[in-house]
Amino acid sequence: MPRGGRAAVKAKPTMLTPNMLSQPTVFWLTAAGLGFLRPAPGTWGSAGGVVLWWFFLSGRAWTIQLAIVLMYFLLSWWLCNRLIEQLGIEDEPQIVADEVAGMWLALVWLPQSLGWCLAAFLLFRLADIFKPGPIGALDRNLHSGLGIMADDMLAGGLTALALALAALALA
Repeated sequence: MPRGGRAAVKAKPTMLTPNMLSQPTVFWLTAAGLGFLRPAPGTWGSAGGVVLWWFFLSGRAWTIQLAIVLMYFLLSWWLCNRLIEQLGIEDEPQIVADEVAGMWLALVWLPQSLGWCLAAFLLFRLADIFKPGPIGALDRNLHSGLGIMADDMLAGGLTALALALAALALA
């Protein structure tokens, strides 16, 4: 028996590892493994979100895109909760489904244009990294799967709003 008279308990993993990619939940939440890339896994996840949007979502009506973002968000939230419960982890940097969802929301109303995509990517990453105002409040105060997802969704929504205002000003 270990010290203290307690039986040894098998420890849960404290972080996700690439050998867990065969698990569908890990595959989904790491955006097919993009979350394992270094440095800056969130940036890799966001870039993957832009590529997926460009090829699969950008040609669809904004209402369809928004419905897809909502479904992706809800499924990712649920999967985050499951993974947290199963592994006892928190907001691991390898989880980048939140960046994908937030990036998609930032792009929903934009034309398929390299300039607008780059602007959305840069604004979204700045908002996600520095977490100003309400984005930071969500990040600090919400926990579980919702906490992982919500701050990035707000960052994506605020990015979309800022770019919509920029487009109006340029028109």
